[in-house]
Amino acid sequence: MKTLFRNGTVFCADGGFRQADILSQDGVVIRVADGIAADADRVFDLRGLHIFPGFADAHVHLREPGFSYKETIASGSMACAHGGYTTVCAMPNLDPPIDSDAHLRMEEELIQRDAVIRVLPYASITRGRRGQGEIVDMAALSGRVCGFSDDGTGVSDENVMRQAMTLCREAGSIIAAHCEDLSLIPKGAAIHDGAYARAHGLPGIPSESEWGPIKRDLALCRETGCAYHVCHISAKESLDLIKAARAEGVNVTCETAPHYLLLSEDDLQDEGRFKMNPPLRTKEDRDALRQGFINGDIDMLSTDHAPHSAQEKSRGLAGSAMGIVGIETAFPLIYTHFVRTGLMSLEALVDRISLAARRRFRLDGGLLEGGRLEMCAFDLSASTVIDPDTFKSLGRATPFQGWEVYGVCRYTVFGDRVLAF
Repeated sequence: MKTLFRNGTVFCADGGFRQADILSQDGVVIRVADGIAADADRVFDLRGLHIFPGFADAHVHLREPGFSYKETIASGSMACAHGGYTTVCAMPNLDPPIDSDAHLRMEEELIQRDAVIRVLPYASITRGRRGQGEIVDMAALSGRVCGFSDDGTGVSDENVMRQAMTLCREAGSIIAAHCEDLSLIPKGAAIHDGAYARAHGLPGIPSESEWGPIKRDLALCRETGCAYHVCHISAKESLDLIKAARAEGVNVTCETAPHYLLLSEDDLQDEGRFKMNPPLRTKEDRDALRQGFINGDIDMLSTDHAPHSAQEKSRGLAGSAMGIVGIETAFPLIYTHFVRTGLMSLEALVDRISLAARRRFRLDGGLLEGGRLEMCAFDLSASTVIDPDTFKSLGRATPFQGWEVYGVCRYTVFGDRVLAF
């Protein structure tokens, strides 16, 4: 089947935008050029729309198998498409955890049956995703997963992490680390150990519980040569450590999420939609992450899309489950508050939201001729108010409810599949 997309403002291989058409056949990009004349089975007029390589997120939770009341592969992948994403990497904190061939096959079958975009699983680092004990068979699983992560649990044993890094390097894969030292976190702590916690008499989560494990792991990276990716950084000290290690040649990248770039503890309300792990920290942390995101010290934008049921998010800051949804709002939020305000270029945002994850995790697809077509088309002049009732995700908890943003996704294309919104 030939498909022709006409008259879009297309992000091209040289990193700039130009008016162009895109011709694909059987889901493969044949040509990107102005004024393509070809007989096509389908023609879509994208006049007035900006065309990007499909967004790629290295950190999402799609909840199946095991927690389909929170999200399913079907609902989660449709939510990703609604946000412009065509490739996402799904974390292994599932039931059962993705720690063996049999458990991975369960997830792969669900993906094959229900996903509308490409969903790539992570396998866990440790058996049972316990952060200690036996390491999974990385050599056997590495060819079928995007990397290894115990996300939701920090690897507490230094020797286990050292051995995992060695095995991961030998397998030619990457560790995506959830850095959290539970020994530093008081029982019942749900928010940052800062002004809000003190004002409300609540136990807080110190920044060291994040940057401490990062510091340890970076030393292990120097020792083992493992490719290492730091998930959802929220503290300025974390960024400083990563920058220093990278300057020394350590093979490390990192991500942050829109909520850490746009919010701080000053924005907290006693509602579950403001509770996530790691927590919102200080304005100083937020501002440091903003600068790091703008200048590229933070490699990529990830959402940590983490849906929960309405009941699980209805118990305020103290009692609600950790995690918010974000895959459907990431681009418009950052476009509105970083690109439209002149803090960064649209080209730089495309790099952070699409190309960086593709480079780091060796993800093919996009707008390159000869490759699988993965693209999204946005109306950047259109504004909307973030309304959870319009989400495709089963999750509804977002701290950005009611925010006005620019950038509305009109089409997401994965191969021959064209999804219109």
